[in-house]
Parts: sequence; C-alpha cells; structure tokens
Amino acid sequence: MSHKAGFVNIIGNPNVGKSTLMNAFVGERLSIITSKAQTTRHRILGIVNGDDFQVILSDTPGIIKPAYEMQESMMNFVKSAFEDADILIYMVEIGEKELKDDAFFNKIIHAKIPVLLLLNKIDTSNQEQLEEQVTFWTEKVPNAEIFPISALQDFNVKEVFARIIELLPLSPPFYPKDALTDKPERFFVNETIREKILINYSKEIPYAVEIVTEEFFEDEDIIRIRSLIMVERDTQKGIIIGHKGAALKKVGMESRADLEKFFGKQIHIELYVKVNKNWRSNANMLKRFGYNQ
Repeated sequence: MSHKAGFVNIIGNPNVGKSTLMNAFVGERLSIITSKAQTTRHRILGIVNGDDFQVILSDTPGIIKPAYEMQESMMNFVKSAFEDADILIYMVEIGEKELKDDAFFNKIIHAKIPVLLLLNKIDTSNQEQLEEQVTFWTEKVPNAEIFPISALQDFNVKEVFARIIELLPLSPPFYPKDALTDKPERFFVNETIREKILINYSKEIPYAVEIVTEEFFEDEDIIRIRSLIMVERDTQKGIIIGHKGAALKKVGMESRADLEKFFGKQIHIELYVKVNKNWRSNANMLKRFGYNQ
C-alpha cells in the first residue's frame, strides 16, 4: 500500500494564525479568521486529498485558562487533539514566549509523534529577531522541527505541507476522497454569521453569541436559510438588532455574500435574535450547540 493518511492537529495560543494556516492548506475558508481572540470554538476538520494521500487537518480553539463552562468544553477539544494526532503542529508567533497552559506544553515536549513548530507572522519581524526566536524555540521544544512561516502571506506554507506528507503514516483514507470537512452545511452557515458578528460588534457581544440554523432548504438555484442568533441579555439583543434593525440587516447582507461564494448558489437568509440567559454556563444548552459531546 502506497497511500498515506493521517490526522494533523494544530494547537497554540489564541490568535496565532491557526485558522489562517488551515484555510491556506485546504484552499477553503472553513475556520473563522478575525483579529479577535477565541474565534474558533469547536474542533474543525479540513480534509486535503491527493492521489496517494489524505491529510486530515484539525483546527482547535486557542489555549486559554477557562473562565466558564463553554470555555472548559473548548479546552476539551484541544485535549482530544493530542489523543488522535499522527502529527502535531504547535503554532507560535514572533515574540511569543509560552503556552497559556503548562500541562498542554508538557504534552508537546513529551509527544511521541512528530511535532512541527511553526513560527508564524515572520513578515512582522527582522532577521535578527527571527534568529533569536528560532534559537529560543529550539531550546524550549527540542523534539520539534521548526519552520518560520507567514500563513497570511503564504510563505513556507507549501514546504510545511510537503513535510507533512513525508511524515504521514501509510493508511487508506479515513474519509471519502471528495470530502472537504466533517462538518454539515448548517455549521458553516452558523460560523459565517458568527464571524460577521465578531467583525461588526465590540466588547462582550461576540462572545455572548451562539448561532443556530433552524432551517436550511436547498433547491436547484437557491438555498433558503433561517438562523437564530442567541444572546444572554436583553441589552445584547438590542445591540445586535441596532437602530431600526440596521445592524442585524448588515450582518445578514454580509453573511449572504460570503455564503453565496461558499455554496455557489443564491442565498435567501432570515435572521432573528433571542435571549437565552447564561447559555454559556448551561450544560444542556452547550450540549445542544455541540460543545459537550
């Protein structure tokens, strides 16, 4: 058997570029990319297929110290990434010195599988700083191969991917060879709407929001979508809707534009907002939204 396949799991602190990297590998925008931290809440698989390989990439939430139950669940997704990885990508950015969790860092430096340490955002540094960082991480994570990259500028990304294929174990594919991800269409509708909320609102609003797509009807030429935006307080509902509904309308228009590109079809989308008090600390709600599996 000459076919290779395996799970390549990406971990690191919030906002170091994990989602940008996975989307660069896959060639599709599967994960939210914004300048705000904690944008990835779930573990998202992106699948890259070749004639003789299948790379199953896993984007995970940024490592944080959990403050409430939803964040505990997010960190459980990170823990699971250690358990099934064939290759571990530990992503850091220029100037970073530590992981926000000592237990996770200990797992990285004692990993029995190949570890690729990607030093991201090198386009923001100079040669002297880059050399200092490579020396620092070589001493800090001696079991890792270090690759300076810029995921945003696509620098050294192809070289990292080529190394991944070299390291993959021999295996038949785990998913159909035309698969792009393990997530259903509604998941990407939810993530697209949530991304627009992250971009258009400030302070606590984006982090108090969850999206539920209640209707997804696909015809030959159009997809009709009805999605609920869940918030925790009445004041948040008012902010989401905005004056005469203008803010919510903007989210709908921007979401529709991205979803039409993603699905390649005309989109009709309806959004409405509902208050569900303290849903981020409600175990039943978290299970419904796919956090507590």
